[in-house]
Amino acid sequence: MTKKPWHEFPTPLALLKLNKFRENMREENLHDTSQLPTKGEPPEPTPSPDGRHLKIRTADGSFNDPNDPKMGMAGTRFGRNVPLKHAYPDEKNLLNPNPRTISLKLLTRDEFVPASILNLTAAAWIQFQTHDWFSHGYDESQDKIEIPLEQDDPWPEEHRPLEIETTPKDPTRSEDDTNNPPTFINRETHWWDASQIYGSYQETIDKVRSHVDGKMIIGDDGLLPVNPENGIDIVGFDDNWWIGLSMLHILFVKEHNTICDHLKKQYPDWTDDDLFDHARLINAALLAKIHTVEWTPGILGHPALQVAMRANWWGMLGQEFKNRFGRIGDNEVVSGIVGSSTDHHTAPYYLTEEFVSVYRMHPLIPDEFQFYSVKDGKQLLTKDFFEVSGKRSRAILEQVDIADLFYSFGITHPGAVTLYNYPKKLQQLVRDNGEVFDLAAVDILRDRERGVPRYNQFRELIGRDRVKSFEEITEKPEWAKELREVYNNDIDSVDLMIGMFAENPPKGFGFSDTAFRIFILMASRRLKSDRFFTKDYTAEIYTQFGLDWIDKNTFISVLLRHYPSLAASLKGVENGFAPWKRIVK
Repeated sequence: MTKKPWHEFPTPLALLKLNKFRENMREENLHDTSQLPTKGEPPEPTPSPDGRHLKIRTADGSFNDPNDPKMGMAGTRFGRNVPLKHAYPDEKNLLNPNPRTISLKLLTRDEFVPASILNLTAAAWIQFQTHDWFSHGYDESQDKIEIPLEQDDPWPEEHRPLEIETTPKDPTRSEDDTNNPPTFINRETHWWDASQIYGSYQETIDKVRSHVDGKMIIGDDGLLPVNPENGIDIVGFDDNWWIGLSMLHILFVKEHNTICDHLKKQYPDWTDDDLFDHARLINAALLAKIHTVEWTPGILGHPALQVAMRANWWGMLGQEFKNRFGRIGDNEVVSGIVGSSTDHHTAPYYLTEEFVSVYRMHPLIPDEFQFYSVKDGKQLLTKDFFEVSGKRSRAILEQVDIADLFYSFGITHPGAVTLYNYPKKLQQLVRDNGEVFDLAAVDILRDRERGVPRYNQFRELIGRDRVKSFEEITEKPEWAKELREVYNNDIDSVDLMIGMFAENPPKGFGFSDTAFRIFILMASRRLKSDRFFTKDYTAEIYTQFGLDWIDKNTFISVLLRHYPSLAASLKGVENGFAPWKRIVK
């Protein structure tokens, strides 16, 4: 007899089940790689003589935990959500089934399938956030893996062979250690610290700062300066660039500078560094709050999630109660994770390879973009993804007003995260450096290369039942048939991403229940392990103005502050990631 899934229970019971999932995963699915044998470790971070490192977000993320200064800093290892004995790559089957075959037969988008509950800023937002959280980086000395091509493969002759660079190796691991799985380095800080805007290294931070009144550099035209080396906006993290990222970076640089203006009025004696550091704290926390109580309920439209995500921030007693009476003890369920005690649970805080895997959501991206005027609703331009990506995105910024760009995204749906909906432009992605590759095939290969278990084993390791047939994965017979053919009738060889894309998601969900299980654990962990969201989420660290700013603002209020012409399109819209109103004149 099939067990009733959590999402079919009444909301109070569903919430209890979600909390139980989280508690179990905190015990079973946090695995430390930092204790594996190490060579050539980077030097210990140096504390500032005046103790400033304890009151601000440091450039590289060090000293978030004063007892373990390296925890979560840039240049440290990814952790794991599966036991290390299950984190070995299956080298013999690295190319089995062929990732290119999977891309062509299971992912190719012949007709765009929209995610009608969202607007396109939701797609830009999640990449904007992942750029804060993780990057495996690049290494010129990387080896390459050649993906075999069938004789009738449409891959262009001039770009053959189809070769993919391997993930850079962890330089801190001893080559003599053959008893443990490979590990990989996060080039960015692991913390939710807005490092995509500010950078994870002091050199980067210095490039984006004006060094006047705490502000960041932005032109009189409302655009960020251009890096002459690559033609892309100068930001904290500029990889995999496209117009959606430009828009959000500009918006939150403006927000940072506005926060600085308010702080300077209240604290006229503060130095440039004082203003910058406090504005960063406030801006980063506002981003985290928007993601927690707006983006997430937007893409996971189940009643239990509408309650649960607000409870992560304010507790089950709600925002109004917490604002009026404060916390009722330290219980995170009652009064929220934010402002509670810090707790890493069963492993030091690091983001994980499995966390990276479940955020592979490239079907959100459309192949074509239409831009409209917010003033009269008239169409201005139509471009494909290549034309709005990389260094070409700057031309769009110079042709189309930012308010019109946001309006255009607001009335456009992203793609649904399913099979047969992968952007064709990403299946033959052309990078500014001339590289051409199939990103869908890369997505498959990366999980295999990094030892992320395949779908069925992954389910079991995170507390879900294994599936026994392809029909258990998907209710669509034609999908089950294609899966069976591509995977040679071997249910256990289905790749994690493919299984997640094929799943029947809970009602209202924009992605799979399997991906959601990692989300349950790690979304809370990003807050609970970070002292700037827990014990140091105080007026002493943020200022009372800062706490009030975070609490009172939303994605919509930020948009309207900087682009008031969006008001008509946003009238009556409760969540800025939901579809906006079309302007018709």
